[in-house]
Amino acid sequence: MQIVVIGNGMVGHKFCDLFSRHPRRGEFQLTVFGEERRPAYDRVHLSAYFSDRDADKLALASREWYAEAGITLRTGELVTELDTERRELTTHLGNVLRYDYLVLATGSVPFVPPVPGCEKQGVFVYRTIEDLEAIMDYADKIRDKAGARSVIMGGGLLGLEAAKATLDMGLATDVIEFAPRLMPRQLDEAGATTLKNKLADLGLGVHLSKSTTAIAGNGAITHLEFSDETSLPADMLIISAGIRPRDELARKAGIEVGPRGGIMADEYLRTSAPDVYVIGEAALYREMIYGLVAPGYDMARVALGSIMADADGGCMPEAIDLSTKLKLIGTDVASFGECFPNADEARSIVFHDESGGIYKRINISRDGKRLLGGILVGDAADYNMLHQIYKNNMALPPQPEDLILGTRGVGGNPGAGVLDLPDAAVICSCENVSKGTLCSLLSEGEAASVKELVACTGAGTGCGGCKPILTDLVENYMKSQGKVVRNTICEHFAYTRQELRDLVQMKNIRTYDEALDVIGQGNGCETCKPALASIFATVYAETANPQAQIQDTNDRFLANIQRNGTYSVVPRVPGGEISPDKLLAIGSVAKKYDLYTKITGGQRIDLFGARLEELPLIWEELIAAGFESGHAYGKSLRTVKSCVGSTWCRYGMDESVSFAIEIEERYKGLRSPHKLKGGVSGCIRECAEARGKDFGLIAVEEGYNLYVCGNGGARPVHAQLLAGPVDRATAVRYLDRFLMFYLRTAGPLIRTAKWLEGLEGGIDYLKSVVVDDVLGIAEELETEMQGLVDGYACEWKQAIEDPALRARFRPFVNTDESEELEFVALRDQKMPKPW
Repeated sequence: MQIVVIGNGMVGHKFCDLFSRHPRRGEFQLTVFGEERRPAYDRVHLSAYFSDRDADKLALASREWYAEAGITLRTGELVTELDTERRELTTHLGNVLRYDYLVLATGSVPFVPPVPGCEKQGVFVYRTIEDLEAIMDYADKIRDKAGARSVIMGGGLLGLEAAKATLDMGLATDVIEFAPRLMPRQLDEAGATTLKNKLADLGLGVHLSKSTTAIAGNGAITHLEFSDETSLPADMLIISAGIRPRDELARKAGIEVGPRGGIMADEYLRTSAPDVYVIGEAALYREMIYGLVAPGYDMARVALGSIMADADGGCMPEAIDLSTKLKLIGTDVASFGECFPNADEARSIVFHDESGGIYKRINISRDGKRLLGGILVGDAADYNMLHQIYKNNMALPPQPEDLILGTRGVGGNPGAGVLDLPDAAVICSCENVSKGTLCSLLSEGEAASVKELVACTGAGTGCGGCKPILTDLVENYMKSQGKVVRNTICEHFAYTRQELRDLVQMKNIRTYDEALDVIGQGNGCETCKPALASIFATVYAETANPQAQIQDTNDRFLANIQRNGTYSVVPRVPGGEISPDKLLAIGSVAKKYDLYTKITGGQRIDLFGARLEELPLIWEELIAAGFESGHAYGKSLRTVKSCVGSTWCRYGMDESVSFAIEIEERYKGLRSPHKLKGGVSGCIRECAEARGKDFGLIAVEEGYNLYVCGNGGARPVHAQLLAGPVDRATAVRYLDRFLMFYLRTAGPLIRTAKWLEGLEGGIDYLKSVVVDDVLGIAEELETEMQGLVDGYACEWKQAIEDPALRARFRPFVNTDESEELEFVALRDQKMPKPW
């Protein structure tokens, strides 16, 4: 029996993959035709090709894989004729092949609007590796032109991916969208505005409600003309305005197609022709074309089950889940379920942080019992669990807002966890792997880690969006079985961070190479190197300088690298208090080196756009003016924010500025598993937002209330009360204990809120350790913290005074020359391209 698949894209390959593992595969021969010259590759992550032009990294399978699976792969061969009565097809090479079952996986083509000028030089679509190669080659030709500009037609998923690519190529980039907002099918007005503002901050021009009437230019594109009589310069145009199903072969063969295109399919993916099936973007199912990979993979399973007459093969559901999570130009965007429900049937809960670029909306039923859908922009960390709650119709917590805000105070209920999901819940939609299957593998001992589950089931190998919930499942399941979950650093060190820290201290290990020789194995990696550097810093009160070679880029060069390859400079300004002379010094440096300046939410002044070789020169001037490193680049204390306190404010209960300065001066330079931020508010009006910090103090009549383990930013969590009211000295003593306990026990890159969430006993246990000293280690923690405080040194002062340390800031080994950067203006300040 001969099965033929026409189309070797992602969905066509999924059919082949499922066939290769089917118990009846020996009864069939499978032949696959691919129009492109290469085997199937990953279109979901297509934009990764821009960074290295390595097509092998995108490949879903090699030619050898097809041969080993007994599948005949014929690439670079287009099927041009189909005779459904004789059950045979003809290719452009004149080859004829008979079939018993035919699967049409012909996919789609980009929709190109009927705009005059589409044939001009510099106009491209964004679909295949060949398209990307053509775009990159053309960009190389126009990049040196002053003001070279790329325009993307289409503000949807692919359009924004294309915009990121051209920004990364160093081209000024604009996106034009016919609709009045970006991603109109996935985002509401507020979500789309949040996304638009984040993109604008990166220098991307966004033009909405634009109808293009002409692509102008003499031979090559020069500009676009719009129906509102405006125009936009363009040296290159990438059209990403949607897709059209490839149905021409079926249409020509007399197979039924939809009035607007697409090959008609029933719930088993059968077409109007006998034993002919359709899957993927060519299929018109329930009057819709589905452009996501997960529905396409489901179609491949159902079609194969129908051909193989599987008793449990199933059929397509009536409603297709169009939920999706993506990262667009560094911004998380996700939507699930009903994004725009009827106001009579639902109510919405919204969290909107305009300055932070975070927008979260969940839609729940009027009775508060069901989650109907939602939108996440800027932070999609909660997507997987929210999606599962929606799909499995799970009960909501008493305060549904906890689902997006986190627990707030004593008695907060975050809702269901991953173990509360039903066994039928699909954890990985790409591979159709259920929670029950995963837990069964864990319980039977066939897998004991995420890596082993992936090897057994393929979960997480598609879009990769399910990996966070896979990790949570493994950890929570193991704990539920009374098994210890050891979050070891990596394959080179079979220890947790806490164990590694103890071994370094007990064995007096001072270098990374020594650690590998004494307690590790292999050559190390980019995971364990920064982790060891952090441990050395906290054990031996070191700055980042002695371990520069194993630091990540930011700590190696004592500055945050920016998206254009330049660096930021952030001097410390304790408590936000600064003298006029120091303000003038910062202004003088910024003007001298043409740096972009911005006041941050942490009461600092950021200077952006410094070249690597300029950093020591800039810091020489700042240190001479009395500044120190602000550690904005490190996993360390960043800031202690304060209000103006009782000195100026009529509501102030205490002089919070001096206390904030005292605390920041005490913990400055403190290296930790993740960044730390603090706040001191002079009264309960909370102008310093102390409860949104890793530690915060709020003045009350009897002293200060001390809060810990809050996080602002992408995933806001309110800090919880640790002690209070207490006097200043007691507050500092408790802070010493709390911070040292966190430094000792938290895993790498775990912030305090996440650490507390995983701490058995939660805030009550933490109180017993820090306040009640149930472990009898309070004095030890205080002594160790004092040692770190006494050992402080400004690492930038070290770097500019030591010639050996300073040498690492030379951009080239054999010359002192620097690479010249071209600057563009934005809001009247000079910025290095690409902005």
